[in-house]
Amino acid sequence: MRPVTESDIRASFVNCSKGEAKRLGLPRDPEDRPWDDLDFLGWRDPGAPERAYLVTERDGRLVGVALRVTSGAQRAFTSRSMCSLCLTTHTSGGVALMTARRTGEAGRQGNTVGQYLCADLACSLYARGKKEAAGGGVVDESLTPEEKVARVRANLYSFLDKVAG
Repeated sequence: MRPVTESDIRASFVNCSKGEAKRLGLPRDPEDRPWDDLDFLGWRDPGAPERAYLVTERDGRLVGVALRVTSGAQRAFTSRSMCSLCLTTHTSGGVALMTARRTGEAGRQGNTVGQYLCADLACSLYARGKKEAAGGGVVDESLTPEEKVARVRANLYSFLDKVAG
């Protein structure tokens, strides 16, 4: 992914108003991101941890989605959950159900789409082996890192298609 500016990020959101996009909390360290290793920029709002955001490039333009992180009961340390984008397994809170308001009339009526995602939104780094999940969440599979990255992108685009309706 190419580095993006604050104005690029705020203009990219498809499922919130311009006013909401203007007020959202941006990531704290955009210049320190490993842009070459990212399929999307994902972050939790520093001022409101129940909010998260995801921005990616698709068909030559940026697409941003505002997410709500549901607060569920914490599972035991030995319990594992799997991210639906990168298929990394995590223990104890490493995966969270995140919902996105759908675009258009469906979103205005309150319809949402949910996915279980890595709570830190570092799916790109997990798929490339640049970051390891706590508790050894690596599934032994025969895919190359390039194939894992392609799977992350395919799963991400499928989620974005559901949001766009």
